[in-house]
Amino acid sequence: MKELLQSCIEACSKSDSGEKQALGPVITMSRECGCQANYIATKLTRILTGYNYLSESKSGVEWKVISKEILDLAARELKMDNKQIRNVFMNKPYPGINDVVATFSSIVLDHSSDQKVIETVRHIIHWLAGEGHVIILGMAANFIVNDIPQHLNIKLMAPLDWRIERVMRQNGLLIEEAEVYVREIDRQRNYFVEHVAGRKPNSLDYDLIFNYSTMTEDHIVDAIISVLKDRRMVNSAE
Repeated sequence: MKELLQSCIEACSKSDSGEKQALGPVITMSRECGCQANYIATKLTRILTGYNYLSESKSGVEWKVISKEILDLAARELKMDNKQIRNVFMNKPYPGINDVVATFSSIVLDHSSDQKVIETVRHIIHWLAGEGHVIILGMAANFIVNDIPQHLNIKLMAPLDWRIERVMRQNGLLIEEAEVYVREIDRQRNYFVEHVAGRKPNSLDYDLIFNYSTMTEDHIVDAIISVLKDRRMVNSAE
């Protein structure tokens, strides 16, 4: 983890030095609670890294999975506690700050501080995406990378009842406990998106949407690889 954060710090410092930035490729993967993205992302990195090694260019560039490390880096850049950074995204976004009465100066001040955190997170995500060969889990990254030429935005979703039952079985919870957990994680993720994008997400925000309840993880991986090849975003060994 420390090595990853250090490489991010060095990368961000280079972005201010005027060096030409790469243009992807980057994959973003959003998911509803109960849809396990880690296995899919990890398998993709192994396959895509293998393509780089076996391609004619013999590229040794490794694909990486990045998620909450982005918040860790933002905390270091802003010299803030990690919990403070996370708390910014946990609460309901401010409704139209321009409508807030000026006398509520403390609210405006807090909003300004929150915006600094949000903009820092956006900057880190965008730079990493531009450097390429990364899969970003969550973080509302799909709203940030659309100007990167080589990007693919993916969403994993499934019916609520299916996700609740899956979380219940995997974690040994009561059905009521699993429902509370799933709804809370979904709420937090939706708030995160609203903070970053300024609105709620919809299906048009993604290039690919998979129903996790009707497809195996390996089938999802195969479908993603096929699209990446069609878009010429990977060095195929074939």
